[in-house]
Amino acid sequence: MSDLPPLIALIEDEDHLARGVLFNLELEGYRTHHESDGDAALNYLLQAPAAGPQRISLIVLDCMLPGRDGFSIARTLREARRFTPILMLTARSRPEDVLEGLEAGADDYLPKPFDLTILLARIKSLLRRTAWQEQQPVPEQDAAPDVYSFNHRTIRFDALELVAPNRVTQLTLMEADLLRYLTEREGQIVSRKDILEQVWHVHEDTDTRAIDNFIVRLRRYIEDDPSEPQHLLTVRGVGYRFVANP
Repeated sequence: MSDLPPLIALIEDEDHLARGVLFNLELEGYRTHHESDGDAALNYLLQAPAAGPQRISLIVLDCMLPGRDGFSIARTLREARRFTPILMLTARSRPEDVLEGLEAGADDYLPKPFDLTILLARIKSLLRRTAWQEQQPVPEQDAAPDVYSFNHRTIRFDALELVAPNRVTQLTLMEADLLRYLTEREGQIVSRKDILEQVWHVHEDTDTRAIDNFIVRLRRYIEDDPSEPQHLLTVRGVGYRFVANP
């Protein structure tokens, strides 16, 4: 049973698109499950085993669905501490969908219409990253661990975890990518445009309030008092600055 191929849950209401994706996933050797309604999908995802060979390995989730939408599904799963990787499908003309998906807890996104080879590549990448995390080999003696420490907190980029006193927070890929981008530029001002283009690869003009909401959540992870941030500071009218030792 342990040798079962990964199970991919496709949540997509466009029948012709779903059939094509499922066909190609099965050709690649994956097991599949399909839901076309948001409420039914959430019920299935919450009841699925969280561990073991029958667990869902990855969710391909459309943002617009009948019933509950994809953003709500992603948010509810994360609140329930279900950290199955989520690849969000978004509308190409709505970059705000990308930000809302990332804010809700998606690990990656793909705008519609998309090339099936790109979808398969993104799926393989997320599954590979998950496999690396689960194996978590002990670093070689001379190898530096992929971590960043500040103020009694440690970001473990390899395990997608933020370890703080009395708490361990599971990070999404996008949260970890943004924290890495900020910590690598410690003390520097990082503009909202930088975040959009360099971290999330969104090049269109869009409402930056989604970024602000995303930052609010990161502050809950890293600040002693998120209402009075000391590490993740707002630079009014520009963006943000990370300070390790305020």
